[in-house]
Amino acid sequence: MRKRVVITGLGVVSPNGVGLDAFTNALKNGSSGIRHSKVLEELQFSCQVAGEPIISDLMKEEYLTRLQLRGFNSTGILYGVIAGIDAFKDAGLKINADEVDWDMSIIFGAGTSGIDKFREAIYKVDEKNVRRLGSSVAIQVMNSGVSAYLSGILGAGGQVTTNSSACTTGAESILMGYDLIQSGRATKVLTGSTSDSGPYIWGGFDAMKVCAYKFNDQPEKASRPMSESANGFVPGSGAGALMLETLDSALERGATIYAELLGGHVNCGAQRNGGSLTAPNNEAVQRCIKTAVKNAGINAQDISTINGHLTATKKDSIEVQNWKEALEFTKDNFPPINSLKSLVGHGLSASGALESVASVLQIKEQFVFPNANCEDIHPDIEAMINSTSVPTKMKELDVDIVAKASFGFGDVNGCLIFKRYNHS
Repeated sequence: MRKRVVITGLGVVSPNGVGLDAFTNALKNGSSGIRHSKVLEELQFSCQVAGEPIISDLMKEEYLTRLQLRGFNSTGILYGVIAGIDAFKDAGLKINADEVDWDMSIIFGAGTSGIDKFREAIYKVDEKNVRRLGSSVAIQVMNSGVSAYLSGILGAGGQVTTNSSACTTGAESILMGYDLIQSGRATKVLTGSTSDSGPYIWGGFDAMKVCAYKFNDQPEKASRPMSESANGFVPGSGAGALMLETLDSALERGATIYAELLGGHVNCGAQRNGGSLTAPNNEAVQRCIKTAVKNAGINAQDISTINGHLTATKKDSIEVQNWKEALEFTKDNFPPINSLKSLVGHGLSASGALESVASVLQIKEQFVFPNANCEDIHPDIEAMINSTSVPTKMKELDVDIVAKASFGFGDVNGCLIFKRYNHS
């Protein structure tokens, strides 16, 4: 018999809000976290705006010790640690420095780790100053650094690992945690994903000419998913975290239950039939969505709203078409669909987890957050679905089930199904 898996804790570090209260308010108000970047301007990037969380030195000291912060220079690990600790505490769990929780695992994804620290280390090595690297370089630049830091702080004694699957990383992490609980190998799993900030992460995408460049003087208007005037994605960063737990454990602890995770699916288009390193195989995308719905034991018509990947590129209309064909929706019954990227940019490896936190909050608070900058819906999308399915203002709604998908470089796909918790 499948175990019921519920979400008992959330944590978020987002360009438009650090912490659940700030992030929830930003979602409801359609507040953007995209700002002009002086660094990108000075480096002559085509795109000179970005979504980057604002973290004060005082806040850093709330999560890491002064010893840990000495020589620390990894935004990705910092974001992941903050989001992960917040989700842990939000679940009503307490840190005990003397005990190991053998029933708790951590699967926390990342695309890279400590790229600024890595650059710093390269220069010191090349200058024959290896002795000045410091003792924390290795842990900051290894990809599993974020999960290693979290395990040491929180005392997780089960499987501790970091997954990495481009922009699908966060969705994959959450489903891996779900599977770990289903297999009986964990009672609680802290899942999520993070991404570093800065030009050394974002430069490659600017070079590919896939980033927005027409709104450098109007940062909040730059990210335009599903819009006719979209001209590429806005680079972003941050972290999202979800504490997954068996229903029995959550009830025994008297924990708050945000929602239930019914399951999902991940797959790959194998870079065939139109798929490539950077483009999706549409058949694979549709298979992923359909299989997620099947695995969750629901019907397509049960879905209240869709949180898409939707990056503000020419692929947006193709994604909407894939949703429509996979779920056999008509123009008139297509549910509301939104993209968090309109408010925070594209968080890359962090995006799936950030967007999953937003999806769960929509269930808890019973609303659909707006698509910013989408008053001019792309005509190809408008031909497929009604404009009312692309809300541009916050909409109160009876949200029972959210389908959330992420698609990443390498032709990899992930889809999750979240549901309002019902005790019966």
